[in-house]
Amino acid sequence: MMFQFFKEKKEKRIVDVVEEGETPMANLLNRISINPNVCFGKPCIKGTRIWVSLILDFLANGMSEKELLEEYPQLTHEDILAAIAYGAEAARERIIPVPTETGA
Repeated sequence: MMFQFFKEKKEKRIVDVVEEGETPMANLLNRISINPNVCFGKPCIKGTRIWVSLILDFLANGMSEKELLEEYPQLTHEDILAAIAYGAEAARERIIPVPTETGA
């Protein structure tokens, strides 16, 4: 379980884990590339011009992994997991403004 992993590691960032090579899940970030000359430096799946944010947008809008892989056959299951891992790390590193709830 990834949650348990982070709890045991005292909220260790996945980027630190990749550098140390501690878990197969952490190695997913090696599938992400950021190159200022490719897609204006947006995080992409390595070897493609497919933005991580595009994958996350499709998933958030209800597209299934199967549909995503059919639409983009150059992607793999691990690429989709890498996009999710990247999104999780981004959420840990900064606050995304969303409406706050008031009351109970």
